[in-house]
Amino acid sequence: MTPPQRLRRTPRDAPPPQPAAPAGKEGEGGNPERLYVVAGPDGERADIDLVTLIVARSPDPPPSATPEQAALLRLCAAPLSVAELSAYLGLPFSVVTALLTEMLSAELVQARSPIVRKALPDRSLLEAVMHGLQRL
Repeated sequence: MTPPQRLRRTPRDAPPPQPAAPAGKEGEGGNPERLYVVAGPDGERADIDLVTLIVARSPDPPPSATPEQAALLRLCAAPLSVAELSAYLGLPFSVVTALLTEMLSAELVQARSPIVRKALPDRSLLEAVMHGLQRL
């Protein structure tokens, strides 16, 4: 007894179907010019570093906003650092900086520098806290 033969679903003359593109992030192997389109031409960039906090002035994006700008505005309802925005959007820091520069000039977002402590706490206070915790 011979096993039944499988029937082909595609005709023999037709080329085999192409596999679907991997469901990765845009810009990874697909369209090389995609990041340039998002970031726009090189120009002046705002003085933004990885720990600069970004807050949206209004969570509703204007109708003229690009999809990336609308996503940034939705994310920035609460203060987020530029590093977090870059990670959440899956875009390089340089592209996020270019987007934020445009949005800062259009007054859609505010940039806040992180709070830096200028003086270290008193060492005796830290030792007193440490000894108190050790007694517990």
